[in-house]
Amino acid sequence: MTMERRPIRRGGIRSAGYDRATRELEVEFDSGAVIRHKNVGEEIARRFLSSSAPGSYYRDNIEEEYPGRRER
Repeated sequence: MTMERRPIRRGGIRSAGYDRATRELEVEFDSGAVIRHKNVGEEIARRFLSSSAPGSYYRDNIEEEYPGRRER
């Protein structure tokens, strides 16, 4: 299943998207890797997607807190 992502293009992150129904956050990195995190709250996703420093926000609030699965 492909999630619609929007461009981020800063902090090492190319794009990201959030699905409220499944509470999944998908992050595509500049390297081409795509990680999908489960059980991410809507507020956390909103803050990440609107952050002026998305790379730092991702490392500090998402990477270790929410299970991630590499999609590619």
